[in-house]
Amino acid sequence: MSRILLTGVNGQVGYELAIALAPLGDLHTATRAEFDLSDPTAMLAALARLRPDVIVNPAAYTAVDRAESDQATAMQINAEAPGVLARWAVEHGALLVHYSTDYVFDGLQTEPYRETDPIDPQSVYGRSKWLGEESVRQAGGRHLIFRTSWVFGRHGANFLKTMLRLAGERDTLRVVADQFGAPTSAALIAAATADIVRQYLANPETTPLGTYHLTARGRTNWCDYARYIIAGARARGMALKVRDIEAIGTADYPLPAPRPANSSLDCRKLKQDFGFALPPWQQGVDQVLDQLLGV
Repeated sequence: MSRILLTGVNGQVGYELAIALAPLGDLHTATRAEFDLSDPTAMLAALARLRPDVIVNPAAYTAVDRAESDQATAMQINAEAPGVLARWAVEHGALLVHYSTDYVFDGLQTEPYRETDPIDPQSVYGRSKWLGEESVRQAGGRHLIFRTSWVFGRHGANFLKTMLRLAGERDTLRVVADQFGAPTSAALIAAATADIVRQYLANPETTPLGTYHLTARGRTNWCDYARYIIAGARARGMALKVRDIEAIGTADYPLPAPRPANSSLDCRKLKQDFGFALPPWQQGVDQVLDQLLGV
């Protein structure tokens, strides 16, 4: 039975991966206390003890704005730690599955970004994730890097839950409407990962490897996304105070870290290589609302 190490099990993607990966082998789920990506020595000790055949690493420094003033920590966790994992994987013949982000792009392109499009991160967070990708690739071992965007789920903090909370407290919500992307559920990321890891374990020599874009199908903006969430919550019987959701521009809501105006990722390569069908983003939102609201 293959040994699988999953980091970041308390995160929203890690939570879903723990469920999706469990049937595939001997799964070890590691919390930050057990597997701290800011401590390379502790990481190597844990790897030596666990000796995984597959490492799945959703753990990351995801505080996008805080990263602007905490660059050292962001770089250690997002840029350097993946290299530690990747080099160990090379030495021991393991597969590394790692996750990245739309923030590696500048967001200025009008079309969805493909895996081969130029990289130009505009924030510390984006640069740290890009350097993490590069450290995995440069190690030269078997790896899968999945870039995703606008992640949400039933577990952990995310935009969907924030909108539900604020809609219960305020009459009006002001939400940015000039940034576009595909809200992607943690459950979808986990399901795709598990399906591809299953293919790899069955045929490790022939399964495609490399960098892939992985998001739900479709495109929206944050404001329309918020409106879909609120409408869905009301349809499920949730009592909300909010009466108006006002569209604003990025300039009206300044933040320390720049956000990509276009976070849309082209996922054709994933479908072509693995045959995994990506559902529309609305489906994932509906599923999470059902889970949160007990429908």
